[in-house]
Amino acid sequence: MRTATLGPAQRAESLASMAERELDVLVVGAGVVGAGTALDAVTRGLSTGLVEARDWASGTSSRSSKLIHGGLRYLEMLDFALVREALKERGLLLERLAPHLVKPVPFLYPLQHKGWERLYAGSGVAMYDAMSMARGHGRGLPMHRHLTRSHALRVAPCLKKDALVGALQYYDAQMDDARYVTNLVRTAVSYGAKAANRARVTGFLREGERVVGARVQDVEAGGEYEIRAKQVVNATGVWTDDTQAMVGERGQFHVRASKGIHLVVPRDRIHSTTGLILRTEKSVLFVIPWGRHWIVGTTDTDWDLDKAHPAASSADIDYLLDHVNSVLAVPLTRDDVQGVYAGLRPLLAGESDATSKLSREHTVAHPVPGLVVVAGGKYTTYRVMAKDAVDAAVHGLDMRVAECVTEDVPLLGAEGYRALWNARARIAARTGLHVVRVEHLLNRYGAMTEELLELIAEDPSLGEPLVAADDYLRAEIVYAASHEGARHLDDVLTRRTRISIETFDRGARSARDAAQLMASVLGWDKDQIEREVEHYQKRVEAERESQRQPDDLTADAARLGAPDIVPL
Repeated sequence: MRTATLGPAQRAESLASMAERELDVLVVGAGVVGAGTALDAVTRGLSTGLVEARDWASGTSSRSSKLIHGGLRYLEMLDFALVREALKERGLLLERLAPHLVKPVPFLYPLQHKGWERLYAGSGVAMYDAMSMARGHGRGLPMHRHLTRSHALRVAPCLKKDALVGALQYYDAQMDDARYVTNLVRTAVSYGAKAANRARVTGFLREGERVVGARVQDVEAGGEYEIRAKQVVNATGVWTDDTQAMVGERGQFHVRASKGIHLVVPRDRIHSTTGLILRTEKSVLFVIPWGRHWIVGTTDTDWDLDKAHPAASSADIDYLLDHVNSVLAVPLTRDDVQGVYAGLRPLLAGESDATSKLSREHTVAHPVPGLVVVAGGKYTTYRVMAKDAVDAAVHGLDMRVAECVTEDVPLLGAEGYRALWNARARIAARTGLHVVRVEHLLNRYGAMTEELLELIAEDPSLGEPLVAADDYLRAEIVYAASHEGARHLDDVLTRRTRISIETFDRGARSARDAAQLMASVLGWDKDQIEREVEHYQKRVEAERESQRQPDDLTADAARLGAPDIVPL
């Protein structure tokens, strides 16, 4: 199957095409749910458009814990339906839909009480595994096991000896969330969807009470388009209430934002062969393997400030360090923190004031004719949310529409991935790249790795690592701009790669090299290169300054010191 190219020419063509003729479905918002909805709609044979005000996954969907999981803690809340659904989706992603992007990851749960806790927690993890196997999608992960304290300390020598009396080890899965969403968008486009980022909805088109499309501003080139559609799907996450206000409706439910922050530390700062899951007084804390790093998270606090750039305060960072250090034999310090990122969970507001108790279920509503709203949920179950949203949209279409087929639609790069993985040593010998480099590419692009290898064959300098970011090849920067819709330096250093959180300088030393590589694709002159580099460096400094502030208000004010970049 051909892959989709999301370069500058394709973006311009998509906007023009969406404005030319009425679509069956227009999706607003290209996080994981919006991108999934576009894929679901187009694979049912519907003419489909997707618009995003900023970049693919620039909101919640690039700032998660990077986990694909059943939600072990929801078993404790007796939410069996949510866990069962999520475990099925986890299995589909690992085995069929995206084996190149979704990978198994082990977790150790330290036990602190003898007897009853092993029985209690062990029965929960056993049920978790049993539910996964019962759905027929658990074969890709090992079963849980009980460990003695001495065995647990061999697996995770980083733990204090008095922090546990034994442990349980179980498996879940992880992915690079922003890369996953970009891949979803490209898959939808490969089936015929039209997609444009940096295309902001400024209002909805109405005929009487009915929504018949949207006014869309091209943030990059200027100008406004009227895109007509038989059904519009609002998949804007924490912006749901703001988007609903454009039609004069708050909607049938309210979405609250809960802030979660994560720390990224080098792999050698925590001596362990497994991830960790720890209880806190409010929720759970994860220590997650992430390449040559660990991700430590997360917090769970109400947020009602700027949604585009949620800020991590000094208090947030201290909270995570204090909790993880309570079990580590060698504590982490501020100097160990390589990167910090903050994201907002879109939670359906309930009666509880505590965001950790708000629902992770999703809701689909039809507040006015022609408009479907989907909100809530969790990353793992995005495909189910997308199916429900399109099912609701189909009710408003005067035509017969096929059932959802995305359970059997692998993402781009999935087909042929395992065969290429098995041939990775041969690929390395053929291309002259180290086998570790080939593995890196295969786990980010799957079978589309061949497209990057073609770039390197045409220009061998692209096979070199990016300046000050050895994990990434220069070809990946060019590919991000030519094939993945990256429009600005921030898109590449923050989402197409993770250089912004994986280097101590937050990508500042890589910025110029990356900008020059992007310029060749996007047609930037020297002035635009300078603006991109300067803006990125200001963004890094604003984030650092926000993380020195004592609370949310001051952190938010500091982060807003670096506004979003717009073209000249």
